[in-house]
Amino acid sequence: MDVVLALAAALAFALGTVLQQRVAEQATEDDALRAGFLLRLARQPLWLAGIAADGVGFGFQAWALGTGRLVVVQPVLATSVVFALPLGARLGGTRVGRRELLAAVAVTAGLAAFLLISNPSSGVAEATTAGWIAAGAGCAGVSGALVLAARGRSPARRAALLGIATGVLFGLSALLTKTTVDRLDDGLGAVFLDWHVYALVLVGWVSVTLSQASLQCGRLAPAVATQMAFDPIASVVLGIFVLDESLHESAAGAVLSVLALLVMLGGIVVLAAREPAADGGSEGGGAEPVAREPALTP
Repeated sequence: MDVVLALAAALAFALGTVLQQRVAEQATEDDALRAGFLLRLARQPLWLAGIAADGVGFGFQAWALGTGRLVVVQPVLATSVVFALPLGARLGGTRVGRRELLAAVAVTAGLAAFLLISNPSSGVAEATTAGWIAAGAGCAGVSGALVLAARGRSPARRAALLGIATGVLFGLSALLTKTTVDRLDDGLGAVFLDWHVYALVLVGWVSVTLSQASLQCGRLAPAVATQMAFDPIASVVLGIFVLDESLHESAAGAVLSVLALLVMLGGIVVLAAREPAADGGSEGGGAEPVAREPALTP
């Protein structure tokens, strides 16, 4: 059940990301990391439609995390990149080449193998205070360094670096979401009196801002691929070290699980390196530019 819910979330996230990218790419690099960036984007109906799709995806994700384990649900969300590329090609007037299709198959096959081999086991229901501090400080430090490194880079590299930062924070958001959903058994009052829900709002705001900054670069494949790759990576690391979840009891099973994840990540790397070719253009030449809509108004 948790895998089906996570796949539904991945499809909704993919649609939301593609719609948001169509609007966010109209902004400038300097505008993308300013405090009011999300408010300016919110004036665009297409972007709001993308956020609505993300809201549906988050609902499915929270449902999946409430019934399943972090190390299972989050890797399934990586299939968003498989859904996002054809959707982006459809809306952007491009086509997906053979290499991208094979990479998408690798992502799906690696994910399926990971779920079959890893046999994830559950851990503790709640992280310790020290665990939360380490998780928050680690994710904030890594993401902050990546944001600084992204300044002045080429669009593709900037999209990838900001996408990695986003994925790391998405992993932290998933951990907070799982903890918040688990609190629902004690009633809504217990949820809103607990600090986790407010931390979730803060981390969610920052991660969405970074996600839009990544999409603003105009390179859908590296932006989506890195976000969706490092979300499960961060989630698996946090699940293992913060919630004491595990992938497999035997060393051989753990090695095979890691290899399956590497196959999935290899496919995502290929997707991140190439944009779909434009209709009528060469497959290896990347996407031809399409007509841009008017820039965002200040």
